[in-house]
Amino acid sequence: MTPTVTLSAPSLLAVNDLLGGQTVLACLPRSTLDWVTLIRSGIPASAVDALTRLTHLSQTELATAVGIPERTLARRKREGKLTSEESSRVIRLARVIARGEEVFEDLAATIDWLKSPNAALGGVTPLTLLDTDIGTESAMDTLGRIEHGIFS
Repeated sequence: MTPTVTLSAPSLLAVNDLLGGQTVLACLPRSTLDWVTLIRSGIPASAVDALTRLTHLSQTELATAVGIPERTLARRKREGKLTSEESSRVIRLARVIARGEEVFEDLAATIDWLKSPNAALGGVTPLTLLDTDIGTESAMDTLGRIEHGIFS
């Protein structure tokens, strides 16, 4: 029997929805271990389209945020699947967006926050940090501070 590990923040269900849900992912990951399996096998490239459609991020903004060249994303769309590394990066972006939705209680406000320079992040936009793990942690930490009313 496989142990079930749950991840509450950001909600895995919200991440699932941002990536197109069961229709796009062809499964409903219910635990972090399910997500690991999905990442390792590569998510469908159509999840990128679902994410851009829901967030209104441009293809260029998304590609830059996840550190994947636009031409590579276009090729993956033709091939139908992202690599495990690319899948991890797209899911990382979706997790930050889902966390932002929890904090701001609004997707549009989250996207505005991601695109706005932030003093707590050295004056850069959170979106420009998400191509690295450390940058993503900084954005998530900043969201946590905002949630708890600490100036960020």
